[in-house]
Amino acid sequence: MNTQQNEYADIISLAHYQSTKRKHMSLHDRAAQFAPFAALRGFDEEISETARQTDSRIELDDERMDELNEKIHLIIDNIKSMPEVEITCFVPDSRKSGGEYVTVKGRVRRVDEVLQFLQFTDRRTVSLPDILHICLKGIK
Repeated sequence: MNTQQNEYADIISLAHYQSTKRKHMSLHDRAAQFAPFAALRGFDEEISETARQTDSRIELDDERMDELNEKIHLIIDNIKSMPEVEITCFVPDSRKSGGEYVTVKGRVRRVDEVLQFLQFTDRRTVSLPDILHICLKGIK
């Protein structure tokens, strides 16, 4: 036996100490406290956000704008019947430039030409300048 083994000969065969007051830490939790990239918390989410694609807003020509204006005025003329519509509109992204095009269906409750929005019966709103397409249901 070397000198170091002789120093610990009296305790080498004893059982490993385990506290009676604290719960034993699992190997997974024990290893986690020494994780080498703990300082980079949120890094994966940031990489995913950077890689996420957004659409750019489509600029409408005058002909398309006139068509949309006609449909909006048809909706206004029939507002008492709460016309059913399907609207494709641009929703700006809150985190980066661009956004996405979504389709919203429902019955129109109100059109405010001054504040430039359309409101559905369930209180959802769509900004008029963000509208790309309107499909009218039951209105000719």
